Amino acid sequence: MKNKVLSFGEDLGEANYFFMKTFAIGDTVLHTQYGEGKVVAINEYSYLVNFKNRGTVEISQKFEGLSGIEEAAGTIYSEVKKAMREVLDEYSDVQQTVHMGPKWIGGKLIMQPSSDSLKPKEIPIDVFFHKIVMARDRLRVLEQNINSHPKLDDQDKVHMQQYITKIYGSLTTFNVLFRDQENYFVGEKSEK
Repeated sequence: MKNKVLSFGEDLGEANYFFMKTFAIGDTVLHTQYGEGKVVAINEYSYLVNFKNRGTVEISQKFEGLSGIEEAAGTIYSEVKKAMREVLDEYSDVQQTVHMGPKWIGGKLIMQPSSDSLKPKEIPIDVFFHKIVMARDRLRVLEQNINSHPKLDDQDKVHMQQYITKIYGSLTTFNVLFRDQENYFVGEKSEK
C-alpha cells in the first residue's frame, strides 16, 4: 500500500474515521510495544510513526494501543500561545514592552488584614505589576481618545485631561516597581 499524506480538507473516505482518535503530524505518541515515537505522516487509515528504537512503523488508526503524550499538547499550546502573542503585539493599541525592576522579580505582594483572625492575601508581584501597566496603558488610550474626540471642545478636553493627570499622580506610588524611569507615572508638577 502506497502512503499518501492527507492535506487539510481532503475527503477521508470512511464515515467512521471521524469517531477514531486522531493525531497530527509532529505529535508525540506512546505505543504499547514500541514506546515513544513521533507521527511523521498520515495516510487514509494509518499513521507512520518514527520510534526511537524501532524506526518508522505504519500503525492502524484503529489500533487501541496508541495514545498521545501530554508533551505534544503542550507543544501545540505553546505554538498557539506564541502565535497569539505575535498577533496581539502587532495589532494591539500598546506596542511597548514595560519591564519590572529586577529586585521585584519573583517577589510577592502580601495584603495583611488588621485582624489576625483573617488570612492575608498574597499576589505575585509580576501579576500585580501587569495590572498596573494595563491600567496605565488604558489611561493613555483614554487620553488619546479624549484628545481626538470630534464632539469635545478644547475646554472640555483640558478639563478631562486634568482628571487623568490627577489619576497619574495618584499612581506614582507604583513607580518603584518599574525598571525604567521613562515608564513612570507622572502627575501634576508643583511650581516652587
